[in-house]
Amino acid sequence: MNSVEVIETIWIPMPDGTQLAARLWLPPNAHENPVPCLLEYIPYRRRDRTRLRDETMHPRFAEAGYASIRVDIRGNGDSGGLAEDEYSHQETQDGVDVIAWLAKQPWCDGNVGMFGKSWGAYNSFQVAAKRPPALKAIAPVMGCDDRWREDIHFYGGVLAGDNFWWGSIMQLLNAFPPDPEIVGEDKWRDLWRERLEAMEFWPAMWLEHQTHDEMWRRGSICEDYDAINVPVYYFGGWADLYRDTPFRISEHLNVPVKVMMGPWSHLYPHEGKPTPQVDFIAEVLRFWDYWLKGIDTGILDEPPLHLYMMDSMRPAGTQTHRLGRWVEERSWPSPNVSNETYWLNAGSLDAQAQTGAPMQVTSPQTFGSAGGVMCSFGIPGDLPLDCRIDAAGAMVFRSDKLESSLDILGQPEVALRVSVDQPQAFVAALLIDEAPDGAQTLISRGFFNLMHRDSDTEPTPVVPGEEMDISIQLHAIGYNVPVSHRIMVQLATAYWPILWPAPTPVTATVVPGSSALSLPVRTNAPDAPAPRDLPVPAPGSVPPTSTRGQGGSETTLTRDAHTGRLTERVFIGGGVMGPSAKKVLETGTEISDTSERIYSILPDDPLSAIATMRQETRFERGDWDARIKTWSQQTATASDFVLNATVECWDGDTLFFKTEWNHVIPRNGM
Repeated sequence: MNSVEVIETIWIPMPDGTQLAARLWLPPNAHENPVPCLLEYIPYRRRDRTRLRDETMHPRFAEAGYASIRVDIRGNGDSGGLAEDEYSHQETQDGVDVIAWLAKQPWCDGNVGMFGKSWGAYNSFQVAAKRPPALKAIAPVMGCDDRWREDIHFYGGVLAGDNFWWGSIMQLLNAFPPDPEIVGEDKWRDLWRERLEAMEFWPAMWLEHQTHDEMWRRGSICEDYDAINVPVYYFGGWADLYRDTPFRISEHLNVPVKVMMGPWSHLYPHEGKPTPQVDFIAEVLRFWDYWLKGIDTGILDEPPLHLYMMDSMRPAGTQTHRLGRWVEERSWPSPNVSNETYWLNAGSLDAQAQTGAPMQVTSPQTFGSAGGVMCSFGIPGDLPLDCRIDAAGAMVFRSDKLESSLDILGQPEVALRVSVDQPQAFVAALLIDEAPDGAQTLISRGFFNLMHRDSDTEPTPVVPGEEMDISIQLHAIGYNVPVSHRIMVQLATAYWPILWPAPTPVTATVVPGSSALSLPVRTNAPDAPAPRDLPVPAPGSVPPTSTRGQGGSETTLTRDAHTGRLTERVFIGGGVMGPSAKKVLETGTEISDTSERIYSILPDDPLSAIATMRQETRFERGDWDARIKTWSQQTATASDFVLNATVECWDGDTLFFKTEWNHVIPRNGM
């Protein structure tokens, strides 16, 4: 039997003359018998950064009869041109042009599917909205339909700490060199310098857009759901950031939509953490076979939503396995889900509203230390801790012990009547599962910038003391609260480091009986069949790799007993800050990485907030030795954000390039 043909580099010409670099896997005899194509189109360097992951998927797609291609976006990896921003108009148009090029190749039968995780999920949606004729279906994994509402930059209209962190990651990735072996020993330095000289500091660029403007509408398919005219299979995870998109697209897209939501972090389902994992390749092949090959796989006969209902577990920053069960829904909104109301009374959650004396809270700026991260990558220690750690800094509401278990499926919501004592403020709302022994596990959370109560485009200061009616949508979740547990709500006026703090400490006031929690509660249909069995991951064909030296990761929370300053540190790798591990690929490339992220704040001073990142990456192979070192920092005054950053690049022992950025950006309701 003939084996899969792998073409290490194939060049795809764009209309403006730019060439995009790609790696191609072809099934046997594709040159004689054209086959459908599958496209993954992302910036993360197919040559080395995603090489091992690519090998778990693309060869299997080729074995199943698809030409599978992995394309580096313009200005990344070995592709020509320059990177402008996330999801630029040029990036989307390039995706359309890549699909048109694929459809004309002699090994392609003219039918194309597109997939990808995160960035690749976004541009799968965005390219599909342009309706390239050859595109017949998409399978986005953990991306979103609304860049303002659910992207990594703003949560509930509040500046996310992740805007700085993610932008600093891109600061490093944008400085990576092309591979001399691919672009040529005589060209790679010129191409590298061209990229470096064109770089901008993306966190500052994004902070110039602190309202729901055209920058965030660009690429948000929620602006026109009808633009999508191909079937969609969406894969997501409850420990990922993008939990609401699958429910919105299920409701609003006018095409066949399938959804699978597991307990996973920001990882493909076949490598998902926590387990159980699902064989993404086997599952999505049923989708491709139906829509690209016309094979009746039965995929349209089954319920379109396959969702993991997580069991209650003790809070832990690291989870290897998540207990639970799979459930299915035939539509969304589902007739099996109805809302139950709990009134926020004087410290309690009740079926009936009760009046009482006003309640107040001024949260310390360190509130949120137990929150983990909004978008887990499966790194040890990045999941939420016991919510009791922060509880003293919140307004707390607690239900009676449940007499029967409760399945929550969908987006909880808090309808809140609140007043504050400052013109600028936000509210964080946490939904919590309290065990009989007092342990408190986070179920979901949501946030609301009070200056955006009337408009996301024109923030208006709050009138201190004036009551406001707002609706805080919490992230969607599938979660079972057991018998004898309690449901809790915590309300706070800070949530560090997930949210950047308001300029001054805020006191919030809530009158008992004026606000309510709405829970989407699911009941099993009495005649519902058992959910179908899902494929378990098969071993992938991964090229040889080895590791030299010792690396590692650390996630720590420390408090200075003298000042009270709370510091969160996330460290991955080695390099100048510890022993470095080198990943050695079968191409001969050795890669070493170091990343240190530090967020710290004083409990009573929001202007003491500091976010810092240090990163270093080194590529080595023969005479090629390229090293990139970055530093970035964000602070704020009452009126401005202050961002400073540097990039240093070495060619061997020679400093090849150095630049720095210094930005002062006015706060606009943030």
